[in-house]
Amino acid sequence: MDSPKDPELFDKVVTLCKVRGFVFPSAEIYGGFRSTYDYGPLGSLMLRNVKQAWWRAMVQLRDDVVGIDAAILSPPAVWAASGHLSNFTDPMVDCRSCKERWRADTIGDTCPNCGSHDLTEARAFNLMFKTHAGPVDDEGHVAYLRPETAQGMFTNFANVVRTARKKPPFGIAQVGKAFRNEITPGNFIFRTREFELMELEFFVPPTDAPTWFEYWLEQRYSWHRDLGIPETHLRKRVHDTDELSHYSARTADIEFLYPWGWGELEGVANRTDFDLLAHARASGEALEYFDQASGERYTPYVIEPALGATRSMMAFLLAAYAEDEVGGERRTVLRLDWRVAPYAVAVLPLSKKPELEATSKEVLGLLQPNYMCDYDVTQSIGRRYRRQDEIGTPWCVTVDFDTLEDRAVTVRDRDTTEQVRVPIERLAAELASRATTS
Repeated sequence: MDSPKDPELFDKVVTLCKVRGFVFPSAEIYGGFRSTYDYGPLGSLMLRNVKQAWWRAMVQLRDDVVGIDAAILSPPAVWAASGHLSNFTDPMVDCRSCKERWRADTIGDTCPNCGSHDLTEARAFNLMFKTHAGPVDDEGHVAYLRPETAQGMFTNFANVVRTARKKPPFGIAQVGKAFRNEITPGNFIFRTREFELMELEFFVPPTDAPTWFEYWLEQRYSWHRDLGIPETHLRKRVHDTDELSHYSARTADIEFLYPWGWGELEGVANRTDFDLLAHARASGEALEYFDQASGERYTPYVIEPALGATRSMMAFLLAAYAEDEVGGERRTVLRLDWRVAPYAVAVLPLSKKPELEATSKEVLGLLQPNYMCDYDVTQSIGRRYRRQDEIGTPWCVTVDFDTLEDRAVTVRDRDTTEQVRVPIERLAAELASRATTS
């Protein structure tokens, strides 16, 4: 399979995101600001759910990983030691005809804007955002916005070993903003200059690094599958030697089948001991581990799974988007796993009658402690079902006039559209059962 069957899939998902409140162009009332986006009521919920699903798998359900939240701003010394000041570059060319700038390794010898072949020689362009910390605008006050979250975990290695009392193999995880001054951002939220990363640095004895690399590659592939991305849209690709970053002994990408073809979704790298050694040399602080049992002192190797939260959200949306027919009518549906869907449940009173709304609010209060819930009373029940299908809500709970008599509600399944009657007192258990088996 080389590309999704629907050639208009990308445009449909982008339009849905705007119309339904997943993603808005940033500063839109001022004409927008290129490659920046704001996450609306639904998008902010979904993005939070993606991050929570990652954190649950990587930290909450493990006893060998702890989390931190490191600073976004950092001094040049950090990035000089890590190699980012000298190596974090992309090749850039200018089109002499239309004056547009492009990343040279993505366009060949033709300007995508005007078709000219009159391009400058490629030159290295550093992707880091540079700023100044404090009131003085000079080189002594230079700071950088982090292009990745990893370095904060390396510089805090000794702090975590001491305070969390961990020993290799163990990991430090972090979710946070990162910034890259991309030459040619694009494809909606696939490549932007401001984004969120979910990264794990897993510290292991050097001889165990190959085994742990394979372990984390499989773990991360399974995570995407478990949350609903079909195997036909996922593959693993090991980097060739000439593709490897300056710190990597081995890297593999988990790739997703985007509408424009295969592209990186998540990377897993064996960073060796490059980062800890580099920061130890530059800072003069020892960043190594002493194994008291064996008497061995060594610098751990690091296995790093790194995933963009925003890119992950985009992949889930693309994989979930579908169109089908229900009752002779065409519908759009997002078949999202309930763990990443903006809302897990929608509570829908059949009408705005006060007695129905009172019972509906009771049902809503019953479910809210365990699920993110929507409450919708506008338009016909059929239209409300379609709206919930389109935003990916797995289950709708309808409160009707019979509910006032039998204390039961109708639970509708998004994917099958099947409806069953459930007593209110058993509703929480019914949804918990569905969540477990879905």
